[in-house]
Amino acid sequence: MPTVLFLRHGLTAKTGPVLTGWTPGVPLDERGAAQARTVGARLAGLRLDAVVTSPLERCVQTAQAVLDARREPGGLHVEERFGEVRYGDWTGRELKELAEEPLWKVVQAHPSAVVFPGPDGEPLASAQLRAVRAVREWNERLGPDAVYAVCSHGDIIKALVADALGLHLDQFQRIQVDPASLTVVRYTELRPFLVRLNDRGEDLSGLVPANQGDGDAPVGGGA
Repeated sequence: MPTVLFLRHGLTAKTGPVLTGWTPGVPLDERGAAQARTVGARLAGLRLDAVVTSPLERCVQTAQAVLDARREPGGLHVEERFGEVRYGDWTGRELKELAEEPLWKVVQAHPSAVVFPGPDGEPLASAQLRAVRAVREWNERLGPDAVYAVCSHGDIIKALVADALGLHLDQFQRIQVDPASLTVVRYTELRPFLVRLNDRGEDLSGLVPANQGDGDAPVGGGA
């Protein structure tokens, strides 16, 4: 029953007003660096079997802060499939401008049908599929008792949460994932369990249960 801590990268100077996508050379700003250090301190006492990251700079910096806060840092694993959605011709444009595009309404209401424009544009459904496959392969690689962190991007984490909940991708816009937040999913043979969503608190003691169980959900919600 691997437990995966999905960590969204910290803030950059472009987070929010601009769709950064795969734009190179977009590091964390001072706010984002502070957020990354805070997350690193939160996770410092938790056993992590691996720290995996998107190849984009803002994620690598956030993941490195998690490693830097640990007594035995270990190595950073870069995984291309946890990279941001490839937004094609939308990359680098302001969101207020994109909101005037006809495709914007499709992104909001029917994202499973979206293919971003341009030669590098990617279907949102394909981005979800590659990320889900990456999680499954890392789960298999690290083993059933693994606890590991994955630093990725908002839309990718939202798509992974939708998959974990068995939701159609068209529902993923109902999910919120803030910068430097933790979203935790425990994967069992029967089903995934969403343990935490968009968490920015302090106490992580309940992330990994003492008794892993067999994957059955407790009737009545459990204690």
